[in-house]
Amino acid sequence: MKLPFLFLYFFLHIVCADLQVGFYSSTCPQAESIIQAVVKRRFNGDRSVTAALLRMHFHDCFVRGCDASILIDTSEQSRSEKTAGSNLTVRGYELIDEAKAALEAQCPSVVSCADIVTVATRDAVVLAGGPSYKIPTGRRDGIVSNPQDVNLPGPGSSVPQALETFTAKGLTLSEMVTLLGAHTVGVSHCSFFQDRLSNFQGTGSPDPSMDPRLLEKLLQTCRSHSGQDPTVFLDKRTPFVFDNKFYNQVLLKRAVLRIDQELGLDSSSSAMVSSLASDGIKFGRQFANAMVKLGGVEVLIGNAGEIRKNCRVFNQRS
Repeated sequence: MKLPFLFLYFFLHIVCADLQVGFYSSTCPQAESIIQAVVKRRFNGDRSVTAALLRMHFHDCFVRGCDASILIDTSEQSRSEKTAGSNLTVRGYELIDEAKAALEAQCPSVVSCADIVTVATRDAVVLAGGPSYKIPTGRRDGIVSNPQDVNLPGPGSSVPQALETFTAKGLTLSEMVTLLGAHTVGVSHCSFFQDRLSNFQGTGSPDPSMDPRLLEKLLQTCRSHSGQDPTVFLDKRTPFVFDNKFYNQVLLKRAVLRIDQELGLDSSSSAMVSSLASDGIKFGRQFANAMVKLGGVEVLIGNAGEIRKNCRVFNQRS
């Protein structure tokens, strides 16, 4: 059993060769503990912050790589990634601001916003009961944020459609199935799965793959708030606990989003879902490894990009 583990460690070391665990050990030794303290305070008052940070992290890394471009505010001069349709419901920006302010007070212009997002996401996962893992740091912040660059797999995607986006970032099918397990702590607005309730793929009928009891509950929730767009938990059993129960719901055809249910129906991924549903330890281990790999996607290092003083705006150019 030691050989596969050592090989995986070596592989991840190569993937993140330009990042380093403990990157700030000499320039800002308390960096990760400062971030952790901010996340813990927020988590103690709002456990949904884990899902919020996971979504922010994913949406950032899948555009221009993990460069904190999603944090940039829109200005009169230009629109940013925040204005893209898929990012309108992303939240948690205030937590990143708080962590950045604390870090700037301790060690100005040293810790990147990109590293704050990545480390904060890990800390939130741990607080929700998920795996603890070391995060290589040393990312720099991007200097471009364009809504036209945002092209994320949608909630109604099939497995092949979603996989195109993941493979474009160097991630495998297994890593996609594992990373989508983050939906164990997520929520979704009714508008993201409305077609499954009444007009699936233009048939005029509900999605036949959805459990009838779940269909009834979702219809009741979504129709009872006329003119609004309410949210529902993606894992109704343990919605605030980071565990593998999400996969059990997929096997029972109780997944809310089409992409999640497709994981259990598609022949290429169904066996992976069954495996993760039966082994929570395996899920935690695979998720940690996949998050480290995701966190190394197209990162800026060295003198590339910048270290923002304010995560919401680019530094002023002289």
